[in-house]
Amino acid sequence: MADSPVLVDFSEASIEFSNQYQLVDVDWKIKATEAWLLLGSNGSGKSALISAMVGEGRLLSGQRVSFKGQTATVSLLAQQTLIERERLRDDSDLTDQVFQGTPLVSLLNEDEPDPVRLEELVKLFGMEALLASGFRKLSTGETRKALLIKALASPAPLLMLDEPFVGLDTAASRMLMAELERIGKHKTIVLVMNHLPSVPAFITHYGYLEGGRLLFQGALKDAMVGELLKRLNHLHKADIELPVSTGPELLAELDPNLPLVTLRNAKVQYADKIIFEDLDWQINQGEHWQLTGPNGSGKTTLLALITGDNPQCYQNDLFLFGYQRGRGESIWDIKRHIGYVSSALQWDYRVSISAENVILSGFFDSIGLYVKASDQHRVIAHQWLGILGMEDRWQSPLNQFSYGDQRLLLIARAMVKRPSLLILDEPCVGLDSLNRQLVLSLIEIICQSGHTTVVYVNHHAEDAIPSIRFTLDLTEQSL
Repeated sequence: MADSPVLVDFSEASIEFSNQYQLVDVDWKIKATEAWLLLGSNGSGKSALISAMVGEGRLLSGQRVSFKGQTATVSLLAQQTLIERERLRDDSDLTDQVFQGTPLVSLLNEDEPDPVRLEELVKLFGMEALLASGFRKLSTGETRKALLIKALASPAPLLMLDEPFVGLDTAASRMLMAELERIGKHKTIVLVMNHLPSVPAFITHYGYLEGGRLLFQGALKDAMVGELLKRLNHLHKADIELPVSTGPELLAELDPNLPLVTLRNAKVQYADKIIFEDLDWQINQGEHWQLTGPNGSGKTTLLALITGDNPQCYQNDLFLFGYQRGRGESIWDIKRHIGYVSSALQWDYRVSISAENVILSGFFDSIGLYVKASDQHRVIAHQWLGILGMEDRWQSPLNQFSYGDQRLLLIARAMVKRPSLLILDEPCVGLDSLNRQLVLSLIEIICQSGHTTVVYVNHHAEDAIPSIRFTLDLTEQSL
């Protein structure tokens, strides 16, 4: 609208966020009640641009008028910041009291939302029963919903959403889209997305970034967006051969007649809350599985039983790689056969080491690299860097990579020893179209390799893997 006030105004603005990353010569205006869609590959500058909107980064040249009012933000970084805040508040080591975390109801009321609106959103996202729960007790999907409710109920006139659909099941994604269409009538929205199956109906403007430059922008027009989507959703097809280790770290072959995982009549319960019960699951070698279910249904808990990160694995009838849990095997007897990638691992991987060393750490099952790697290790690591298109950045610290590129590096780390079982907990989260297609292609190749069996957590039908023909749906367990 021509008479709407300008909220953000950049004129040939170059803005520095680190010694190695800048936004360059950005010309951009946002007016009240516009809804912007920012597109671009990982590392293109989308997240940096929305940070610059509110004054972050150092202005090197040009002019910038930042937004001065209250904002509501949803992003992986904001989610991680809340988790880190709760971790810092945990004084259980000093008090011997178990820290449950800030109650969800307190967190949702921090920005003084409209109480009626807040109550509506809590019911809409099915979070009523969790209001008294500590934030740290929530699942990854539930923390994401909490952040969304907090932002949608905020009185802030500007809503900044960086990959808001990440980690949401299908039902929650539909509800969020409907709420954004409703809010877009009276608020300003900036939406950042990497993977874009379609343009949301409420979007009025778009921008496309590459290399820290806002290359294209304008009011939404089908022809323009069609060309943009063609670029972003272009399928990357390539013949990829997975690196093969020939060193002593290559695991001995398991008995092909034994299942990798056998779980009988499994039950996990905390106090009076049953996560799941009467669950039977057997994973045979070469049988690739998709694990599905709504947020809070127990997917992460089930995976933690397999990896040995949930102590209730000893209370269940569980066989892993020929071992019965609790019969004298060590945790490393189990973990050496498993490759694992998840958002939680990425948040825990806070050490600042190079991309090469991230991949090398997979040989030693460590977060960080504390053992000297061999020349053969480094050859394999660089083969993976080549597959990911990152070979020229092998010395760059992990914290200078985008979220999606970090995820790709951790997938390479998980696969570097060719594990018998690869667990991928929503591996496409945060990836742009090109890298998403590369990851999906890699998973398909891994499935067809005949060596590694895959368990794949996925909410989205468009991210299905052709070779994954078995499904465990925890929907009924969550009722």
